[in-house]
Amino acid sequence: MSDIEFGQIVEYMHSGYGIELKDKRTVVAGRLDGKMSGLGYGNYSDIIREIKNNPGGKTAKIFVDILTTNYTFFMREFEHFEFWKDKVLPGLRTRLAGTRDLRVWCAAASTGEEPYTIQMILNDYFGNDDLEWDMGILATDISVQSLQTAVRGIYPTESLSGLPFGWRERYFKRLDRDSFQVVDNIRKQITFSRFNLMDKFLFKKKMHTVFIRNVMIYFDNNTKVQLLKKLYDILEPGGYMFIGMTESIDSERTGFEYVRPAVYRKPLI
Repeated sequence: MSDIEFGQIVEYMHSGYGIELKDKRTVVAGRLDGKMSGLGYGNYSDIIREIKNNPGGKTAKIFVDILTTNYTFFMREFEHFEFWKDKVLPGLRTRLAGTRDLRVWCAAASTGEEPYTIQMILNDYFGNDDLEWDMGILATDISVQSLQTAVRGIYPTESLSGLPFGWRERYFKRLDRDSFQVVDNIRKQITFSRFNLMDKFLFKKKMHTVFIRNVMIYFDNNTKVQLLKKLYDILEPGGYMFIGMTESIDSERTGFEYVRPAVYRKPLI
């Protein structure tokens, strides 16, 4: 990989997806070198030309899949989920009692463990009232391959070891000795869709909670600030935003209220 080719890849990922790779040359080369022949290209210049000419094409989507990190697991950073269940949901349940319309966006869904965790918490919390509420979860990611895994909802047995008591029996069905699948009624309640966080947010309704965890660590400061402004705008007043535990934001520049580490709130009007 030449300096010019690496620079073109860095520029493409930053301008198109906000992802900063300029200090990750070894990572980029390591991920792409073994995939070149499988994509049908003999050199980097050819593949760069293809993705620039056809950014919505199959090759471009695979290229982005290869260069994005999709590490997650059930109940990751479980403190967030405990706080959401114990502190946030009771307030939302009271405030939204009239409409019974609760909207949640998981903006970095990866292979599905996070949005499924969110949906299972909702089912546990609302119990028998579940059918009386419209609790739409939108789960998005830039990686097509990850979303395909999420839609299937099939996971190895060992990945379920950290689940709360009773969840495996209620929310999963065994496929074979080595794998389980999320039950249909949970999978049907989540809308999975490919989405680029650099695009305009054209949602019909605003969200009450946004989980966008461990994403902004890949963005530079300017990209991060612009994204936070969009997130602020699509949250309902009083809505919550959860980011990664290693992340932080400048509340003064974005308007968010600090609640606790990695948890922020849009002020009530």
